[in-house]
Amino acid sequence: MRKIGKTGKQRTHAGAKKRTDRTGTGKVRMEKAAHKHRLSQKSARQKNLGGSKRVIHKTDENRLKALLHY
Repeated sequence: MRKIGKTGKQRTHAGAKKRTDRTGTGKVRMEKAAHKHRLSQKSARQKNLGGSKRVIHKTDENRLKALLHY
């Protein structure tokens, strides 16, 4: 006979948790890719624009919210 118990808990995705922030309104912000290497070849404008976090697109936000449900 099987015992009926609790189901498993959902876990927050650790990689997504480290790479994203939430704004005050609940939107997800993320840094642009490849902005921490090969900086000597990039212009000052590229370095300035690459360092800030951006609000991600709505379709990507829905995917990430499934990983960041807590």
